[in-house]
Amino acid sequence: MQKNTSDSMDLIWGAAEIAKIIGRSPRATFHMLDTGELPAKKVGGRWVAERGQLLRFFMEVAA
Repeated sequence: MQKNTSDSMDLIWGAAEIAKIIGRSPRATFHMLDTGELPAKKVGGRWVAERGQLLRFFMEVAA
């Protein structure tokens, strides 16, 4: 049985990739990650975020 995790979670690995998704500079994104402003976690020294959570977060902030 093969699990397809991309259906349930689309993970974005690394601050640079997260920056591309949210349209911010890597430096600004690192700051937002370090201060806990973004819904992301550090896993094994790398930042990881779920795409849907990032999009929801920015939709709520914009509302």
